[in-house]
Amino acid sequence: MTATAQEAFLRGFHAQHPAVTSRFMARGRAADGRSSYEILRDRVHGRRRVLDLGCGDGLLLELLAGSESDEREVAGVDLSPAELELARRRPLLADAALLEARAQDLPFTDGSFDACVSHMALMLMSDVEQVAAEVARVLRPGGVLAVALGGGAVGGEAYELFLRLLRPVVEAVPPGQRIPTLGDRRTRDRDGLDAVLGPAGFMPVGWDTVRIDLSGSIEQVWETVSGLYDLGPLDARTIGTLRARFAAEARTEARSDGTIACAMKAHIATSRLR
Repeated sequence: MTATAQEAFLRGFHAQHPAVTSRFMARGRAADGRSSYEILRDRVHGRRRVLDLGCGDGLLLELLAGSESDEREVAGVDLSPAELELARRRPLLADAALLEARAQDLPFTDGSFDACVSHMALMLMSDVEQVAAEVARVLRPGGVLAVALGGGAVGGEAYELFLRLLRPVVEAVPPGQRIPTLGDRRTRDRDGLDAVLGPAGFMPVGWDTVRIDLSGSIEQVWETVSGLYDLGPLDARTIGTLRARFAAEARTEARSDGTIACAMKAHIATSRLR
């Protein structure tokens, strides 16, 4: 599967499901009460010019724009026109450069930024060495790169249940209709990410794994977990059947207040450009 085909899939999915990532992740909280977006915001505290790779509907950029003095400048790139349109509607981003562009070919001059962030997007990108080279090019020396990466289910909760129910459904999809393989698996662990970033001039990666609590009502949790790309090829009837099975099994694990436990792991990786 070519990079072009992967990117075409992502554009199409986000055209049909705009803001899907922020709906999936925004209500989740780490043990300290912060969302994964807020954790990334805090990793670039004090940096005046910040770029967001795969900025989506602009939630992280809005947090960045509102967390420092008026001197902070933010910019974002994304493949999806639909997501960028939502980002442009955010009042705090009225002056931000929000561009439809590939991370492998950033439309900015050398040394334009003090920091770069990416929330659940780097792990979807192809040609990650080129992405690393481009980020290094547009960062100033000493610039910070901070990314959030999906780490899968915590285990023993509703996200793991959903993935167990989803697996045979996805396997039943004809090979030609399945989603393309997305991203480079080296971005999913510390050593792999170091191998990608090091040659571009980045220092060894700092790596923290954070539990993100996504618990809620069965309906809330379904709306969260059903945003996965794997559901893209499924028809409405199949999704309806999956939803009914999920609700039935989750109901047996419901707490006294009707909520169910749901959590995922997020890896927070940080590095500096030498």
